[in-house]
Amino acid sequence: MANDYYETLGVARDASKEEIKKAYKKKAKLFHPDINKDKDASAKFKEINEAASVLADEKKKAQYDRFGESGVNGQGFNYEDFGGASNFGSGFDPGDIFDAFFGGQNPFGGGFSGQRRGRRSKKGSDLRFDMQLTLEEVAEGVEKTVTIPRLVRCEKCSGSGSKDNSSKNMCGTCNGSGSMTQTRRTAFGLFQTTSTCSTCKGEGHIIKNPCVSCKGEGRQNEKSKVKINIPSGVETGTRLRLSSEGDAGHTGGSAGDLYVIVHVKDHHVFEREGDDIYIEVPISYTQAALGDVIEVRTLTGTAKLKVPPGTQTNTIMQIKGKGIKHLNYHGRGAQNIRLIVQVPTKLSKKQKKLLEDFAKESGDDSEPNKSFFEKLKDKF
Repeated sequence: MANDYYETLGVARDASKEEIKKAYKKKAKLFHPDINKDKDASAKFKEINEAASVLADEKKKAQYDRFGESGVNGQGFNYEDFGGASNFGSGFDPGDIFDAFFGGQNPFGGGFSGQRRGRRSKKGSDLRFDMQLTLEEVAEGVEKTVTIPRLVRCEKCSGSGSKDNSSKNMCGTCNGSGSMTQTRRTAFGLFQTTSTCSTCKGEGHIIKNPCVSCKGEGRQNEKSKVKINIPSGVETGTRLRLSSEGDAGHTGGSAGDLYVIVHVKDHHVFEREGDDIYIEVPISYTQAALGDVIEVRTLTGTAKLKVPPGTQTNTIMQIKGKGIKHLNYHGRGAQNIRLIVQVPTKLSKKQKKLLEDFAKESGDDSEPNKSFFEKLKDKF
């Protein structure tokens, strides 16, 4: 009796490719002969692969839906083409079946190559660098050149790890997988343990003539200079990622990334709130009373500020566009100036007499026991 491919995978006839993919992965892991020692597991596994190869291909699926199994001429994947379970090696991971069928040249994108993929070289480690910045640097953005100890590609062997660029031999212990898997039968079922291959140290291959300079690692320790562009508007805790500026990979593997963690130093004059900055500026009581044009400090120099007559202490005035440049869009914050009216602690006799006359002229005698100077201090 012909097999029903939909029933074999346990999916509906209108199942999507994603549903077929999930069903295949589940069934393949369940019935792979390296895991399932049942005598019928190999035949069942073959049926699952045949069903997936047909239903994953739109043309074959259409033919199957119309004519049945004869419509595809039995051209599903034959498990025996791989040489049976033994060809997968002792380090076989059931997940490799899924990678073989649905990664690279796969039945969902058209065709299966029938070849196992080689083990990728190890990627280098990511690195962290903590950078101290001033408020002025953060406000405008800055480029910094720093020295970082890291592993770089060996120039002697161009990162291959081989002395004479000879080919790498596949490790015979793990059959190129880089790991060893042991299966134990217990009262609770089958348990698998996977460990790094002790022969090739997880690389999957062995270099016959390792490079003398890097001892076959393909990389060496070095203090490297790295340029880091710090955008304006960053804050303490901001993390910047520099792709491929971390440690070089093992034997030609891709480099890791460098993560720069920003720390903004406290400023002795300015305080920051978001992209706005604050500063306290003292003015005299005559400037506060009569008004004036004063010069205030900014992050990039100085600016003029008009103080209106009658300004009270703790009045906050704002100069737009003198704060910190925004991080992700144009423009910048404002500079806020808190005006602190300073009352002199000492007066000459003439100054005191003039102020007392001013008080009388103003009718400021509500508290006769207090001098005008004391009343003035109370106001400010």
